[in-house]
Amino acid sequence: MRSVMKLELSRVVQGCRLGVLNGLGKTGQHCLEVPGCLLYTRCATVPHLTQDTLLTLSDLPSVTQVTVESLAEHQEVLEECKEGVRKFAGLHNTVLFCSLHDSVNPNPAGHVTNKTVSVWGSGGRIELTAARFMAIQAAIQPDCYQSMADGETWQANSSRKRVRKAVDRTLAHLDECLMLHQKTQELKQAEIFGVVEGGDIMEERLRSTRETAKRPVGGFVLDGFHSAAMNQDVRGQLIQAITAELPHEKPRLILGVGCPDQVISCAEAGVDLFESFFPFQVTERGCALNFNYTINPDPETAGTSSPTVLELNGETPAVTEPSKNGDENMTTFEINLKDKRYQDDFRPLEEGCDCYCCQKHTRAYVHHLLVTNELLAGVLLMLHNMAHYLGFFRALREAIVNDRLQDFKNRVLSCRERDVSFK
Repeated sequence: MRSVMKLELSRVVQGCRLGVLNGLGKTGQHCLEVPGCLLYTRCATVPHLTQDTLLTLSDLPSVTQVTVESLAEHQEVLEECKEGVRKFAGLHNTVLFCSLHDSVNPNPAGHVTNKTVSVWGSGGRIELTAARFMAIQAAIQPDCYQSMADGETWQANSSRKRVRKAVDRTLAHLDECLMLHQKTQELKQAEIFGVVEGGDIMEERLRSTRETAKRPVGGFVLDGFHSAAMNQDVRGQLIQAITAELPHEKPRLILGVGCPDQVISCAEAGVDLFESFFPFQVTERGCALNFNYTINPDPETAGTSSPTVLELNGETPAVTEPSKNGDENMTTFEINLKDKRYQDDFRPLEEGCDCYCCQKHTRAYVHHLLVTNELLAGVLLMLHNMAHYLGFFRALREAIVNDRLQDFKNRVLSCRERDVSFK
């Protein structure tokens, strides 16, 4: 297996690696700027959006993420298609990365053995051996894919023995996948990413990292950091220790991290790539991303502002009245448009945003769509949330280029000062 994918770094600021991942795709003509994100899909489709609607967004990631979990049930159909999920789903001019699970829906624990892992489709649990897993990959025909892994040790109560077993299993799965990869014609030009496991135990994380780095992998997946049960300081220490052991020229993708403050923290620890499931989660809550990531003082050129923090036109928006439509998972980076306070709010979702939703519609209209359960609500919210999230990554890269990373970080983290009682 000859690797053509290469990460070329231009600079490192406060741990953040700025660069371009070149040589992507079977022809090697695609590239992806880092820090960056993959395009999140479910069953190879961006939730709520048709392909035509999706293409109204600018600066879409060149890499689309699909999952074995959502496609395993369709293995026979994809095998009959013979041209992979890219042709089957109409995913033109994009690079495909296939991960094992969907980070939005954590799987039940207790279904991993020495020989198998399990995923959950609409029909229930699907048990995968390495041979079945690789057969599905051959049917999907991705450009890059994550190896099989035992990722069940993210829980805080995982014992040292269980964590050690997870690392051993993951390495054994990787070795078997690498062997089968060499024999699979459909994956001849694909890259396989090794998975780093180890729970919250530093010794096992380092063992997993060092052993995985010895294998001929194209990149690395950092798994098991999505749990709120893990202390953020511990997570940061683990990620920094892991990235210090990895080769600089290969990309590092972290799973399950999407909230902007956590993205910045992980980028400072040396992570290159992230998933983009966070806008979908925000959309499903009936919320809109509404945080300030610009360090440009001119609001007309800023691209975004934060009206729930700053005064607009002399008015200070009310943020202290508790909402009856709140969601315990809601973050301070979003506003809840189900709240009745927005029924007469005729401003765009985000002042200065140039997405279709903010250019054509108002908070009051989206509030109306939400309370009447109209499908258009999800379409407009997903358009806005994806545009805002992609703009956040673009601003992160620009801040690194302009040596203003700390200013950018302070601006984004200032959203945490909001009164969260309005959720």
